[in-house]
Amino acid sequence: MKLQLSIFIFVILGSLDVSGQQGLSVGDKAPEFKAQADDGSTYDINRFLGKNYIVVYFYPAAMTGGCTKQACSYRDHKADLQSAGVEVVGISGDKIENLRLFKQAENLNFTLLSDEKGVIARAFGVPLTDGGAIKRTVNGTEHDLLRGVTAKRWTFVIGRDKKIIYKNEAVNAEKDSEEILNFIKQQSGS
Repeated sequence: MKLQLSIFIFVILGSLDVSGQQGLSVGDKAPEFKAQADDGSTYDINRFLGKNYIVVYFYPAAMTGGCTKQACSYRDHKADLQSAGVEVVGISGDKIENLRLFKQAENLNFTLLSDEKGVIARAFGVPLTDGGAIKRTVNGTEHDLLRGVTAKRWTFVIGRDKKIIYKNEAVNAEKDSEEILNFIKQQSGS
């Protein structure tokens, strides 16, 4: 299993030209990936590819200002996004424990994935910097939140044809979910 995953990661990374790359472009085939979700399960994008629109949004760090606004906006628009056939997944370099606390503290209702080594971010071409740590209090207990890498805030939409149909490198954290919803409505002619 580890060998297969290593080969899979090598194939994804080996197929990308990382020298001066600006990430995937609209029309490119979406990378396939698996990652550990906030609930400890393994998220496999193949369960959703070709069935729904998939929003894959990368954010720098759980429980920080802009990232919280972005996540809460997706939380608040979940019913509208679901009725439009959209699956949302947020990805950061945070450890699983951070994601659990983030989900609990903000009552988030969609999947968060841990990409501590930046493998998924690199597959999408999202720029990365070093990880970091912050302290946050949840339910009266202070926690050290560690992340392996820090990703830029980029949002992608994968269409039912398994290709990138939307890419935003200049995301307004608070408006991201509304912009996605408007884009999907335009796609479906609503």
